[in-house]
Amino acid sequence: MNIKFNNRDPLYVQVIQHFKEQIAKGYFEPGQVIPSRRELANQLKINPNTAQRAYKEMEELGLIFTEGNMPSCITKDKAVLKSVREEMITESVELFLNSIKSINVPLSEVLEVVKKKYDANSRETEE
Repeated sequence: MNIKFNNRDPLYVQVIQHFKEQIAKGYFEPGQVIPSRRELANQLKINPNTAQRAYKEMEELGLIFTEGNMPSCITKDKAVLKSVREEMITESVELFLNSIKSINVPLSEVLEVVKKKYDANSRETEE
């Protein structure tokens, strides 16, 4: 696991964000076992308390679950998984809109360009 940490946000928040991104991309499957708190801390070279806090928050958000002494796993709750994906899409769209609004481009033109680029990117990915 590799995360590029910034100096702006708390580390545990960045760990949670990374997990959300991996879930949204489908890299983490529902029910998949994730590293223990100690393993995560070692992998990321962070304090074990930071990993513990991230896991605690993710459990409260319903992103992960831990049953008894079993390893922690990604949630199987389809509603939570869908909401994580929607959250990631919304954040990306908002960033895009904020940047595009500054040049006063009509929505119809923006949508046309986005569709062309999306289709071109999809074709490149298939090849």
